[in-house]
Amino acid sequence: MNYNNKTFRPVSNSDNGETSAETLFKYKQKGTIVTSTYSGGQIVEGHLIGLVASDGTIEMRYHQVNTKGELMTGSCVSKPEIMESGKIRLHETWQWTSGDKSNGNSILEEV
Repeated sequence: MNYNNKTFRPVSNSDNGETSAETLFKYKQKGTIVTSTYSGGQIVEGHLIGLVASDGTIEMRYHQVNTKGELMTGSCVSKPEIMESGKIRLHETWQWTSGDKSNGNSILEEV
């Protein structure tokens, strides 16, 4: 699975999450290392870095500044699904490592 130059948009998120349909993730990949910059909606600026396993699963850490001016951090495991269109859907399980340290789930789809 190669995520290089792919763009993703959330289609669902837990209520305690900050990403929304206005957030765009722009992925880059070199070898097994994936990075992304993202912004939109409640996110002013965000970055993630992760490792891609042989099945395409990504284990990642992220940090972002929201529109309240808060620096938020977290960890996430993202599991890919190939849709009928051939595009990738990511099923994510995440947890804040800042703030209330709550967890949640989100789904992102390749645009």
